[in-house]
Amino acid sequence: MSEKRISFFAKYLSVWVALCIALGVTIGVLFPIVPETLGRFEYARVSIPVAILIWLMIYPMMLKVDFKSIVNAGKKPKGLLITLVVNWLIKPFTMYIFAWLFLKVIFKPFIPDNLSTEYLAGAVLLGAAPCTAMVFVWSYLSDGDPAYTVVQVAVNDLVILFAFTPIVAFLLGVSNVQVPLDTLVLSVVLFVVIPLGVGYLTRSFLVKRRGLVWFEGTFINYFNGITEAGLLLTLVILFSFQGKTILSNPLAILLIAIPLIIQTYFIFFLGFGASKLLKIPYEIAAPSGMIGASNFFELSVAVAVSLFGLSSGAALATVVGVLVEVPVMLSLVAIARSKRNWFVINNMEENLEEEIEAV
Repeated sequence: MSEKRISFFAKYLSVWVALCIALGVTIGVLFPIVPETLGRFEYARVSIPVAILIWLMIYPMMLKVDFKSIVNAGKKPKGLLITLVVNWLIKPFTMYIFAWLFLKVIFKPFIPDNLSTEYLAGAVLLGAAPCTAMVFVWSYLSDGDPAYTVVQVAVNDLVILFAFTPIVAFLLGVSNVQVPLDTLVLSVVLFVVIPLGVGYLTRSFLVKRRGLVWFEGTFINYFNGITEAGLLLTLVILFSFQGKTILSNPLAILLIAIPLIIQTYFIFFLGFGASKLLKIPYEIAAPSGMIGASNFFELSVAVAVSLFGLSSGAALATVVGVLVEVPVMLSLVAIARSKRNWFVINNMEENLEEEIEAV
């Protein structure tokens, strides 16, 4: 089997993120008028420049989601069940537990209390938003079933519509963080409902007019580079607001990263191990573990900015999630592929069941 490769940009995403951190901090410290000017362009606490860049990131992702594929979920429900249970009944709460333990207890001597609360809020936003886009990359690299991955992503996108807001409101309320519910709902509408709806309408219209092959092979390629550019520009803006905070507390990024990394490995092994116990084929087990471990960081960043502001610790924490995600997820891809032999019997049983159904 030929080795699958990640794109040059995606492979070194953490490098580009680090460079954007450096550039953003430099701009914030040497040219403070830049973040001051950008901060004036707000509506209902939503940063208009960041909102535009977030839409550029999210819309191309939504174009790839085929909601018609959901009808096939009933044929292999166990993989979808694991995804839903891990992502929505476990992941948000374990993220809160790990983040609270490290940021509020273990690292308490190193982080001011008000900042640790904001970092915790950012971690909660990451934990409540399972991956939508990059999971396609992780599924591909780990030899996952692409069709079933689409089903898992589509279902999670629908669940986000009604589960993200109450979960975030509950967990932040537990931390005594005042959450303006109208702003939280507005963020979900702006950064999930609208791009999801526009993406669905665009896909449906163009597939009907030009066909699926043209849509996936030509139209979607028009957006190559746009999502990446939007991400990097967003990071530069965010860190231009974070410059002085980071310089005054340079350990902040490392301290935030530790619970995020632990959570990522924990959720992956939980989903991957549950798939083994339920005798799910490897091609479904791999993306089942990946989709929970990875995060919809575009949504998390957008909501953090809307709720807490561009210069907040919550926004910083969500961006740290971007920084650590690629190297950690690549290590999980390697782990998944190395444990593929665990699922040989599962695959044989799956093939036998399909042959019996065909007869």
